[in-house]
Amino acid sequence: MDLRRLRYFVAVAEERHFGRAAQRLHMAQPPLSQAIRQLEDELGVLLLRRTTRRVDLTDAGRAYLGRARAILADVDEAAHHARRVAAGAVGHLTLACVGSATYSLLPALSRHLATELPGIDFSFRGEMLAPDQVEALRGGTIDVALLRPVAADPSLTVHTLRRDRLVVALPAEHPLAARARVRAADLAGTDLIVHAADRHSVMHGVVLGLLREAGVDPRIRHEVGETSTLITLVAGGLGAAVVPEPVTALALDGVVYRPLVRPAATIDLAVAHRADRTEPHLARAVEAVRRLF
Repeated sequence: MDLRRLRYFVAVAEERHFGRAAQRLHMAQPPLSQAIRQLEDELGVLLLRRTTRRVDLTDAGRAYLGRARAILADVDEAAHHARRVAAGAVGHLTLACVGSATYSLLPALSRHLATELPGIDFSFRGEMLAPDQVEALRGGTIDVALLRPVAADPSLTVHTLRRDRLVVALPAEHPLAARARVRAADLAGTDLIVHAADRHSVMHGVVLGLLREAGVDPRIRHEVGETSTLITLVAGGLGAAVVPEPVTALALDGVVYRPLVRPAATIDLAVAHRADRTEPHLARAVEAVRRLF
């Protein structure tokens, strides 16, 4: 079936006149008449009754007109959708965040992406440790990750977004809570709550390395998987924790945050995706995340 013949038939059926239909289609009348006859021969039915003054639809022609319009509309919509996909305007993406970004960034990020990329359907996963995000990226269960950078991985494309300072989360009644700032050495002898070592948390290694460089033998009392659990345990008076500054968005009763000094330490936040992913909507989403920073 030649789609041009469908378009010719619809024009004649709507104009009820070959001359006006030919003008509408910007073509001569004889080839238009020939195309309609070829269409009728191909279908084996008479679609139009021709008189010297006008053209009328047969019953078969009326039925065919409705289906022809629907077919042409579907073809046009398919082309429009293909162009939108090629432009990265539509699609579905799952974005995952580490704990600190979940509380401080995810609300603004979700609004930003909805405004910037309204045709892309986003779903979000929070409280994912960086190693879990890397595995999820490789496995395709998430598409974009906001994470604390792990060791260089050629299978991933990683862009640093910002550098976050580290702070100390303390129970409100802790002696160090009375200070304006806390040195790493001040945490000697303090019960600590850290992210779990067995889940290969980036923060676990950063915190222990920082304390040991300050000559502190860390006294770890609890290891947890989620940042929200970590801060909840601090609020319960079970220990102190070193966390990225965005965690201060978790303003729980019983917790105070103090800047960490000597040394003042930072940790990067980055956006990552699989290096072999080249879909336009993924590239647009990553660029939108970078623009937010």
